[in-house]
Amino acid sequence: MINDDAKSTELAIKRRLLMQGGAGLLAAVGALGGLAKPAQAQAPGGPFPAHKRWRLVFVNHVTTNPFFVATQYGIQDACALFGCDYQWTGSENAVVGEMVNSMNAAIASGADALAVSIVDPTAFNGPVTAALRAGIPTFSYNADSPATSGNQRLAYIGQDLFRSGYMMGSRIVDLVGTGHVALFIATPGQLNIQPRIDGAIAAIKASGKPITYEAIATGATIDEEIPKVKAYYLGNPNVKGMFAVDAGSTQSVGQTIQEFGLTAKGIHGGGFDLLPRSLEYISQGNLDFAIDQQPYLQGFYTVMEMVMFLASGGLVGPADINTGLEFVTKDSVGPYLTTATRYEGKSSKEAIISRSGPIAS
Repeated sequence: MINDDAKSTELAIKRRLLMQGGAGLLAAVGALGGLAKPAQAQAPGGPFPAHKRWRLVFVNHVTTNPFFVATQYGIQDACALFGCDYQWTGSENAVVGEMVNSMNAAIASGADALAVSIVDPTAFNGPVTAALRAGIPTFSYNADSPATSGNQRLAYIGQDLFRSGYMMGSRIVDLVGTGHVALFIATPGQLNIQPRIDGAIAAIKASGKPITYEAIATGATIDEEIPKVKAYYLGNPNVKGMFAVDAGSTQSVGQTIQEFGLTAKGIHGGGFDLLPRSLEYISQGNLDFAIDQQPYLQGFYTVMEMVMFLASGGLVGPADINTGLEFVTKDSVGPYLTTATRYEGKSSKEAIISRSGPIAS
């Protein structure tokens, strides 16, 4: 039986062979039990060792949410650049069990690399471990496991979620100053948004200002979120501000402020992400801001890390990437509304995605 030190030495040697390309690559991959699996290797000619078209699987918590259109464009563009294929799968309504089933299916089908939005503290630990044991490098994107969860994912690509929430909380303090505010969250406890609301609350508390707050769950889809935001305002007309930590709730806040003319009443609003209607609400003055987390890069950079790990056999090690934080306001929203782009702003394809796999160019 080979001990851990021997296994580590053997793996290091095989990784060096991978970097040599050609016959060394094929020999190493065969010995590794299929980490890169170039059974149908492409002819050399690019900067990377010859390889088959790797299949990269992305498991998402809301596969049809328009927020992830830009993410899918990022995946698509990176795959075209690096010569890979991808699959977009998971759950439409943040059902963790469906996401776990998708991960298990990807592992069983021999995916070459795996990425998952880790929206639950522990549910993905087992599948991530199983994937790594099967030689499938596994990353998190958009949402990450807590540091104490024991999850072994290789790297996280996405926004620093608690910090972004804290910065929103600081902006709320500046805008409101005093009074009661509503904090809307689609699915409490979900790790792509719970750290944001935690951060916002921490900033409000740290300010020492006489601001009270209330967290309200809205639901995983726009159809659920809009009536809940409206109902909250109608039941709490003295609220001084309404803010959200997810894309759908942010759009719903903007729509509610517009419908009831709340800007004229001194009620502030804001939130996250750049859905087209949210951008319009910012331009009209119905939302004070929305925080961008660059979803395109969450797709593109994740593919980039997958490919570099596979091409180098792990020598180019995985690293966490913070995709940034930008407050979009009435002063800066113009280019987002007027630029047709795959990356941000007014994309002609910014619509509900109803199928798995690549989206049309």
